[in-house]
Amino acid sequence: MPRTSNATPRLRAPTLPRPLHVVLVEPEIPPNTGNIARLCAAAAAPLHLVGPLGFKIDEHSVRRAGVDYWHLVDVRRHLDFAHFVHAFAKETDPEPPGKLHLFSGVATASYLDAKIAPGDALVFGKESVGLPDELLAQYKDRVVGIPTIGAVRSLNLANAAGIAMWEALRQCGAFEKTFTG
Repeated sequence: MPRTSNATPRLRAPTLPRPLHVVLVEPEIPPNTGNIARLCAAAAAPLHLVGPLGFKIDEHSVRRAGVDYWHLVDVRRHLDFAHFVHAFAKETDPEPPGKLHLFSGVATASYLDAKIAPGDALVFGKESVGLPDELLAQYKDRVVGIPTIGAVRSLNLANAAGIAMWEALRQCGAFEKTFTG
């Protein structure tokens, strides 16, 4: 059987008792959101799209962008961040709500020091300017960044989400019992 077949066994991990959530606040670039959607499908994580988008996500637009796994993603739309926070808090009831971890290129704390647990949300801003200053100030104790060695302003949004998600999954113990299936 060719390695590209969906029937070929792959290295897998069990799902978490409570999924991690990925939150994109006003994403602007369709390929980034498409890549993050694939990441969410691979991690069994809901994808929250907050505020106005810089593109359409109707069936035609998604198909045209070559996103053939969109149907595997639990996509949730929110009018603004306040609506997201309200929905996120309701979803985890009766359990305590998950924590928000806001990722920013101007953070002073590393994401490696964040204590991420199942049910938490990884929050990312738009590609051009990141998260709004008001959000960073409101959640200043929850703002983390991904350290870089080179002199770049920030990482690509999809790359940052991938780095953050896999570290979060590692912290949550998702990879302790991998299997082929």
